[in-house]
Amino acid sequence: MAIKCIGILTSGGDAPGMNAAIRAVTRTAIYNGYQVKGIMRGYHGLVTNEIVEFKSQSVSNIIQQGGTILKTARSKEFRTPEGRKLAYENMKAAGIDALVVIGGDGSLSGAQIFANEFDVPIVGLPGTIDNDLDGTDETIGYDTALNTIVDAVDKLRDTATSHERLFFVEVMGNTAGYLSLNGAIASGAEAAIIPERETEVDQLAELIHNGFRKSKSSAIVLVAENKKTGGALGLKERIKKEFPEFDARVTILGHLQRGGSPTAKDRILASKMGATAIEALSEGQRNVMIGIKNNEMVYVPFKKAIAHSSQMDLKDMDIVKILSM
Repeated sequence: MAIKCIGILTSGGDAPGMNAAIRAVTRTAIYNGYQVKGIMRGYHGLVTNEIVEFKSQSVSNIIQQGGTILKTARSKEFRTPEGRKLAYENMKAAGIDALVVIGGDGSLSGAQIFANEFDVPIVGLPGTIDNDLDGTDETIGYDTALNTIVDAVDKLRDTATSHERLFFVEVMGNTAGYLSLNGAIASGAEAAIIPERETEVDQLAELIHNGFRKSKSSAIVLVAENKKTGGALGLKERIKKEFPEFDARVTILGHLQRGGSPTAKDRILASKMGATAIEALSEGQRNVMIGIKNNEMVYVPFKKAIAHSSQMDLKDMDIVKILSM
């Protein structure tokens, strides 16, 4: 069946650059003769029938905005077969033939299930600050979040140095330590504590014994928000019990990392990926995520994108250590 109308939705956690992606998908689709409909509040909006027609002017003046004009929400109903059936019925009633889903691993997992159950052509865009999807070098929002972290750490450095304190700065990342590790390199932090390494070594003890104790009167340590790392608060408690001679403080950046105007890099990435999503649907592609590899757009099967099989290059941990001495 020929595609005439494409629906767009954003799902899961918001990421800077989602609006740039919405804009690119909408305008590229219209340029190629497709009708476009925006689905509000992600999969929840498909279930509750919150579907609006999009014109080119619907996406005017949004490329610089953070968040998502389509809003985003979690959907318990969509996790059930009954909810997905209702979503499909609403989609067909609105005349939507294919979907572009912008989100992270949970969003693309939902897209894969929905596509398989109802034979819906779906193309995904990797919209997540965590940078934790396989098959792409970067995700939409990651660069902006990284810049937000660096800006925050630069400011904290003044206080850490003035008071001779050890600061644990907790950053997002879920199962991936990219924000923590690359944030540490970019900000000159003394260490990064990441989930990928937590099972092989006691990273806190290593920091205290090999670095901070020897030559540092103050230090900043970036910690990935994850049960494996214990989080910044967990590490502070360990300092209190095991190394009471140190004055440790915690800063949790939290949702600050998701907000703000997207960087030029994220705007360009989102725009290229959005345009490529329409190309993919025009070519008959389905069940794929648009990724970027070596500066080239690629099609990544959903199954691969959400596999979490990529291995971080832990050699970069040595860079943090060497450069902070």
